[in-house]
Parts: sequence; C-alpha cells; structure tokens
Amino acid sequence: MTKAETRAWLEAQILAEHSKAQTMSIVRWVGHDAQRLEILMEIFLNDPPSDPLPKGRGYQYLFTQRSAWAVRYVAEKAPEIMQPWLNRLLDNLQKQPLHDAIKRNTLNIFEHLDFPSEFDGLLADQCFNALMDPKEAIAIRCSSMSILEKICRRIPELQPELRLLLEEHLEHGSAGFKSRAKKVLARLKA
Repeated sequence: MTKAETRAWLEAQILAEHSKAQTMSIVRWVGHDAQRLEILMEIFLNDPPSDPLPKGRGYQYLFTQRSAWAVRYVAEKAPEIMQPWLNRLLDNLQKQPLHDAIKRNTLNIFEHLDFPSEFDGLLADQCFNALMDPKEAIAIRCSSMSILEKICRRIPELQPELRLLLEEHLEHGSAGFKSRAKKVLARLKA
C-alpha cells in the first residue's frame, strides 16, 4: 500500500467506531512502527484528510478526537517512537481552543513519558493554567498535577507554588482532584 492508501485505510478505521476496542486495534496496528505513527500523527495534528470530508469541519474534529486516544496509548506502549513528536505535541497543546480530548490525551502523554527539561517552562505554564481553572476537566487538571510534580523535581523553586495551588483548590475539588492532589502533596513533602 502507498502512504496515501494507508492513510485512507486508517481514516476509515478511525471513523468506523469510537470504542476502546477499535482504539486498541489501531494501537496494535501502529505497534512500534515509526512510519505508521507518522500517519496517525498527521491525522491527529489536523493535517487535511486524504479525501474531502462529506460533512464539513465537524468530521475533522472527529478524526482529531478519536486519533488522540490512539496516540496516547501508542505513547504508553512504544514511547521510543513518540519522542520525535514531543515538540509538535507541545506546539499543538498551545493552540486554542482545544477540545478536551486533545488536551487530556496530550497531557497524558507528557505525564507518562520522560520529556526534555527544555519543555519545562511551556509545560509548566500550560499545566498551572489548567490547574487554576476550576472549570477545566478533572482529568486535565489531574494530569497537569502529575506533570508539574515531575517538573518540580527538576525545578524545586516551583514546589511552593504548586503546593499552594493544590491546597487552595483541595477543599472544593472533586473526589478525583482531592485524591490526586493529596498524593502529589505527600510526594512533594518526601
């Protein structure tokens, strides 16, 4: 198959069904293959689809949202092929507005991968902003906590700011927020 044919096949797989089973099927297809990941990342990063979409812009968001889930799991299962994409992921994270699925899955990648210290400043800004916003989705805020914890290990001067923010939002946070915040606070004290 040519790259164009492979992309068209992958787009069809992404549109076929939105389920964990379908997502994991795509993840298995990518495996540890950097060329297959490139095709998935092109779709995720909003490159135009291989064929014009019949129902306009909404379909492009659908591709992006569904591919975000697969990208996240590829990063967990094959982190070595995700490393070259970290700059593009960080750039994409700074675009506004972003659908929650894109933010959540992108932050989840950074939460579980080792990323270079050169990303600390931009990631810290993104994560502090998400953490301060009580209207932000809990999963995004929780991933932000974990990323900030990693950054604080490299930049200890940020620990007081993170502690203060977590303590400030702890009382009114959801159960998920409280659970993650308490764990992060305990590890920061250690």
